[in-house]
Amino acid sequence: MKKSWTGSGRIIRCRNRLKLKNKLSGFLLKEWLLTVSGAAFALTSIYTGRCPEFSVQELEVIFFLFTLFITIKGLENSGLLTKISQNLEKGKAIPLKLVLITFFLSMAVTNDVALIITIPLTLSLKTEHMDILVILEALAANAGSALTPFGNPQNLFIYWFYNIHPLDFIYAIAPFSICFLIILGLCSFAVRITKTSRPDIQVKNSAYVYIACLIVVIMAVLRLLPLWAAAAAAGLVALADPENMKTDYALLATFFFFFGVADNIELICADELHLTGNIFLASAAVSQVISNVPAALLFARVTDNWQALLWGTNTGGFGSLVGSVANLIAYRLYINHDSTDNCAGFTIKFLAMGCAAFFTGTGLYYFIMN
Repeated sequence: MKKSWTGSGRIIRCRNRLKLKNKLSGFLLKEWLLTVSGAAFALTSIYTGRCPEFSVQELEVIFFLFTLFITIKGLENSGLLTKISQNLEKGKAIPLKLVLITFFLSMAVTNDVALIITIPLTLSLKTEHMDILVILEALAANAGSALTPFGNPQNLFIYWFYNIHPLDFIYAIAPFSICFLIILGLCSFAVRITKTSRPDIQVKNSAYVYIACLIVVIMAVLRLLPLWAAAAAAGLVALADPENMKTDYALLATFFFFFGVADNIELICADELHLTGNIFLASAAVSQVISNVPAALLFARVTDNWQALLWGTNTGGFGSLVGSVANLIAYRLYINHDSTDNCAGFTIKFLAMGCAAFFTGTGLYYFIMN
């Protein structure tokens, strides 16, 4: 009898270890970006012999993303996004509409916020090519936000750092945004939406409160309201329904690690930066590794050619998943949604289309600016 119980106990322990191993491998596979960024954070910190320094602006980015995630989750749980998607399905040229909305919305509320608003809405639709549409929206957000000084963080930094006139700024980067608007608009016609009959969704009354809270958070992002206003709005959404707190904390941790890696790389490569000749290529290439916002901060210290830096960091937003914060947001929102799977396939498509946009932007720069 003892042997029988001992054998059963061993089987149970083996099963538990196997389950734990499967959960761990599943987590590492799904959260590979968090794992890689955490490893890079640790290795670069060991190499430099110090902990990275985080600026107030970087911590604000993480905080605002957190508040935006909570408020958008509230709108999603209220049924509002699904209701809007049902109304969208009744019209024509739905992919084109979503790409255009993302493009123009990013000019006003930044590329990050535009994607946090439009991608959950897109994921509520029924289409066989959801992954392609989400990638087109990510590209549209990067292209549209490039046109205004406040469309993305690197633009705002370059605008203030070089004290550029608004019209000069827009004139310099307009060919970039306009060309991509045409290209992405044409590409959107390749996506077909499958219209299906779904039960009519009843929107909860709390949706109106969540809309007001989202507006408050966006105004805080644009610095029209103080930071505490965003915290109060997100807190109200969380108190209204604890389910709204179930957001993407892994993405927030990934941002934290990448900001730390960028600070360490800045220290490691300080001497090499001053030897850089081609600012456009250098800033675009470095953006692929540390993101375009830190790249703008790095190269602004060693060049007066703000046009090349502006084109380089915005072109660098395409390509890799870390080229732009917006890329990470789009990627995470897609792979974490209940209706999506095939993370590997989506990653390959994202990188392929991103690289195509990167080389297109590079070609445009040398054709137009030289």
